[in-house]
Amino acid sequence: VQLVESGGGSVQTGGSLRLSCAASGYTYSSVCMGWFRQAPGKEREGVAAINSLGNTYYADSVKGRFTISRDNAKNTLYLQMNTLKPVDTAKYYCVADLELPWAPCPKLRNEYNYWGQGTQVTVSS
Repeated sequence: VQLVESGGGSVQTGGSLRLSCAASGYTYSSVCMGWFRQAPGKEREGVAAINSLGNTYYADSVKGRFTISRDNAKNTLYLQMNTLKPVDTAKYYCVADLELPWAPCPKLRNEYNYWGQGTQVTVSS
């Protein structure tokens, strides 16, 4: 399984960015995917997730500002980030795991087996 993120960058407070994650190496539609982030000196945290049925899950800190989506035809995961704040500054990681009857979607739990290399998002005040 390979996950390659893109779309990070630097923006000012209130700006927007869209992250993309190109996935390969498995049957895309049967996986749960998500985005995690880690800021310097802080623990990695789940930001958003989407399961194989399209159900979405968000951290309270990003609800109403971030939107996760997936395009199964393109094997791509997205994270639209609006109204960005300096506290959103972090390295963002795309994650994935197979969704099985005995192994449901980890949602925002740090239990994913597959991780991308990450893309940096910096929000300045």
